[in-house]
Amino acid sequence: MAAQPLEGLSAIVTGAGRGLGRAEALELARLGAAVVVNDFGQPGRDGSGQASKGPAEEVAAEIRAAGGRATAHTGDVADHQQARDLVQLAIDTYGKLDILVNNAGILRDRMIFSMSESEWDSVIHVHLKGHFNTTHFAAAHWRERSKAAGGPVYGRIVNTSSEAFLAGSAGQPNYAAAKGGIVGLTTSTALALGKYGVTANAICPRARTRMTEDVFEGFQEPAEGQLDPLAPEHVSPLVGYLASPAAVKVNGQLLVVHGGMVAIVERPKVAAKFDSAKEVFSYQELDELISPYYADRPANETFAAAEVLGLKRD
Repeated sequence: MAAQPLEGLSAIVTGAGRGLGRAEALELARLGAAVVVNDFGQPGRDGSGQASKGPAEEVAAEIRAAGGRATAHTGDVADHQQARDLVQLAIDTYGKLDILVNNAGILRDRMIFSMSESEWDSVIHVHLKGHFNTTHFAAAHWRERSKAAGGPVYGRIVNTSSEAFLAGSAGQPNYAAAKGGIVGLTTSTALALGKYGVTANAICPRARTRMTEDVFEGFQEPAEGQLDPLAPEHVSPLVGYLASPAAVKVNGQLLVVHGGMVAIVERPKVAAKFDSAKEVFSYQELDELISPYYADRPANETFAAAEVLGLKRD
């Protein structure tokens, strides 16, 4: 029987006790990876409630029951030391770390004029700092290994951004900002670690999970016996691919994925360019050049998120 694409590799998946993270951990295990299943286990999607070992341990047990290798970690990746312990657990348990999938996150939605400082800080803390913490320690591990080996080693990072960053989300300024920051972190990491053999990519998944249950309320439900187009199982195969040797040339990329569709997002392009007639622009010249460019465009064109994302309600 042919070897599985991730056979002999070890992986960490954060936020893997439920939803997308769970599907991703199961997929990596199915493809042959040994998986450290991380989940802090708080029941509220806003990060509230008592932390529990249950979700991470249940997914790890599910992987082992299917014949795979898995161990649970129930620490908080937003805590620098606990993120270090997570990476060290993978190294101590499986000899090395090869794959890091960052998925952990919370929501504390509010309009920008109503959002509290703590609601802003908590989402940035879990999403953006959480991604940084694990990436920092994984990167140090790969750099050390590369130096010892005298050449590139195997390393894959898959980060989780969101279409809330791409098209805006009026009630989620903290979440959209964190997800935009994750894209910046990903491209910077890709440039820094490429010479060590490590790739870093980000995905914008669209899936019906505990965190998005109200976002997709009213969207088409699957017919009986059919897979939900918004099921996490549509996302996890892309994560498995990006974690595999086949994706060696995919680096610093942003990909949107949902319901049997993958879209590769290009870097921002210049839409229009204006040059000053003199050494510097004047207010009048800018008004004469730029205002006509926007004159015939709908006032809310930039912010028509539902149309940009192709989302349609029943």
